[in-house]
Amino acid sequence: MSDETGRPGITRRWARWRDRLRERRAADLVYRIAVGVVGLLVLAVGILAIPYPGPGWAIVFVGLAILATEFDWARRLLAYARARYDTAMAWFKRQGLWVQALGALFTFAIVMGTLWLLGALAFVGELVGIEYRWLKSPIGIGE
Repeated sequence: MSDETGRPGITRRWARWRDRLRERRAADLVYRIAVGVVGLLVLAVGILAIPYPGPGWAIVFVGLAILATEFDWARRLLAYARARYDTAMAWFKRQGLWVQALGALFTFAIVMGTLWLLGALAFVGELVGIEYRWLKSPIGIGE
């Protein structure tokens, strides 16, 4: 007996463990709360990471996948988000160089804006001896 990943019985053992846990209401509730908290934390980190270079969207999908193990709304949202993401990326790849360059410029502006708001630009400026007033965060972070 093996699942589609070639690991014999792991999926079935997990399902049996989860079924036994469902029989104990208190344990099931604690488990669902833990899955919800972990999934929401991973999802929040992913959402924060979206505008930055790297795996922002992948982290979002992992967070939704964690939530989808226990919650139907998350399963539906994951399917919807993946479909929309694939559609948007396919559209973006079909666009000309100018649209892609504007997308890269927009991403760069978001990254620089958030780094400025968080005080990272002033911090790096101080490290290299540049202390312009406009580098400081307007909301007072990083001072």
